[in-house]
Amino acid sequence: MLPESRDFQPAHPEPHAGPVPLRPADEVMQLDRLGSLHGSRISFIRTVVRKMMDEGWRVENRRFDIDRDGYGTAIYRITTPEHVYEFVLFSQYLDPSQRSDRVIANAWDCAFALCVGEVDEERLESLRENIPRQEAGRCDASVIVLSRANRSVRNFDSMVQALSEGRQPDPRQIARVGYLYRTTAVYGNGKFGIADYPKIRDWEDFGLPFSAQMFTVYLLRHFSIAQVEHIAACRAPETAVRMDDRLKRYLGIGNSTGLGMAPFLVSHPKLINQWVLMRETALARCLGETSDRDRLERLLTLIDRGEQHTRETVSDDSRQTEHNETLVEELGIARDWLRQQAPEGRRLWQELSDHARAHWSFETQELLHSLIIELYPDLVDELELYMGALERYDLVPDMTLNRLIEEIESNYDWALAVDFDDPEQTRLFWYRSAEKEEPRLGIRGEEPGDDREMPLDIARQVRRAYDALVAYREQFGGRTTVVEFLLERPGFKGIIRRVQSMSQTTYGEIRKNLLAGDMLPMHLLRCKLSFFGATKFDPRSSRWVRITLFQGAPLVEDIGQPFDDDWFMPLMPDPEEVLG
Repeated sequence: MLPESRDFQPAHPEPHAGPVPLRPADEVMQLDRLGSLHGSRISFIRTVVRKMMDEGWRVENRRFDIDRDGYGTAIYRITTPEHVYEFVLFSQYLDPSQRSDRVIANAWDCAFALCVGEVDEERLESLRENIPRQEAGRCDASVIVLSRANRSVRNFDSMVQALSEGRQPDPRQIARVGYLYRTTAVYGNGKFGIADYPKIRDWEDFGLPFSAQMFTVYLLRHFSIAQVEHIAACRAPETAVRMDDRLKRYLGIGNSTGLGMAPFLVSHPKLINQWVLMRETALARCLGETSDRDRLERLLTLIDRGEQHTRETVSDDSRQTEHNETLVEELGIARDWLRQQAPEGRRLWQELSDHARAHWSFETQELLHSLIIELYPDLVDELELYMGALERYDLVPDMTLNRLIEEIESNYDWALAVDFDDPEQTRLFWYRSAEKEEPRLGIRGEEPGDDREMPLDIARQVRRAYDALVAYREQFGGRTTVVEFLLERPGFKGIIRRVQSMSQTTYGEIRKNLLAGDMLPMHLLRCKLSFFGATKFDPRSSRWVRITLFQGAPLVEDIGQPFDDDWFMPLMPDPEEVLG
């Protein structure tokens, strides 16, 4: 049974605090800029680690029935000030021919769940029957996260071998692939019978969006390290050594994400508005601060780290590699520019932001913004409490057509500017695959599936509604109400309700026609993953990407120790120091 929820959400903060206004939506919500975002202090992995460390959560190994090859059952108990949870993982042999990052896979190296309360033997057997089946299984609402993962072929076996031979893995190999396991889906919010998000939204522990999912991924990281050490010790008990803590912290968890993530940004615009609004609020607060010498030195250190972290990021994608090279070059220029400045009595961070906007790429601009946010935790960290949103979309039936048309012209001018008579503007279509209801992207007229098209065409829907509203106004007058229009044209109810609701927000609508031939779905994936706190973006095509989570984060063993929340963009440990 789930514990009772309680409301802990504070009142929302002012849109911004300080002399610098929020950046306009026309600038922030451009798709290519959203596709250049980096993580920040209020990204979800940073937030959940701070909470875990500040509150001293206990993570105990309750069961580790893992054989010499790494297969079996592991259970970890997590005790927070509010609840007790158990993380249950099943590891099994997977034939290499079955290993796949695709959602349509039906077998994995391990499958796991985060559960509320203690898992007794009866419950464990039920989980053993269903968790490894993932979508094909069924869980109850005591499960709040369900996931699976595959080993990194490049890292897992070589690390076991190194440890079993009494030597440390090479940090340079971890720099190339920074994890032992890569998740392929992390399910929450009522999927396959597990708890709906509204049931945990008011919990202190996991009330913020995706915090339970991110913590579950963190626990997989802990297990992955324990597993390779265990296998090494079983294979060579006389020579095996434990992994150096510096390497453990440098290991994260990988994730392979495809188009399934993209529709979320369109179908949850109020939540996306809140994420972007809090990030922009953090940035506005920091840009409004007067600089000083200590913070300038801190920013220069962070730029050095960001430059080296980017150098250590490996991607087989030529476009991403080019962006990384540009980022490294422009960070060096930014460092030189800052060293020439006298910080006292100036809003130097605002000057830097303006200079970056005028001279450097979106990647560099947005990384610098993330680094500036790092300078002021006292101004920023409270904003993590406001990353949730109640996604209500209310129709205003008595609004006049004049008013509604004005709102569309003011807030959706970007959509009205699209020429939908141009076939290139409807070249793409979104649909769900027949086999697993997985979102896909097709080319109109060349690929099947447009009969199952998903309604992600917000710009086109707005254009059609606008044209119909204008025509109706010409016939019946501008003081005609929305409800009168909808009685005649009920098919426009959904988009009108969205327009009326989103016109009350600062951000939320991605200002791009998502059917256009030049639309890059990778930007959608990158945007959402940046709010998770992902690093090491490695696109495998324009439609799916591999990333790393929790690289550099403290270990379970670090809980209770002094914590300096300074692990953003971690660097490779010195090979000479680790390898000797």
